[in-house]
Amino acid sequence: MAKKKPSKRSKPVRTKPCPMCQQGIEYIDYKDLALLKSFVTDRGRIKARRQTGACAQHQSKLAEAIKNAREMALIPYLGG
Repeated sequence: MAKKKPSKRSKPVRTKPCPMCQQGIEYIDYKDLALLKSFVTDRGRIKARRQTGACAQHQSKLAEAIKNAREMALIPYLGG
């Protein structure tokens, strides 16, 4: 019988703390462009949770605020 190879365990995953929870932000305003632009790529796409470290509640509120800002023409749909 062939011997089993030892399993290569990856490093333990360390979760990032949510930046909005750390700063105590409860309401994400669609007019706060400085905050929103840090969660949008240069191509205009909303960054994923695993990139931003946002919790599920804040990520959904963040996506909603970005979409509202796009509707109001504060943020472009395409990065250009």
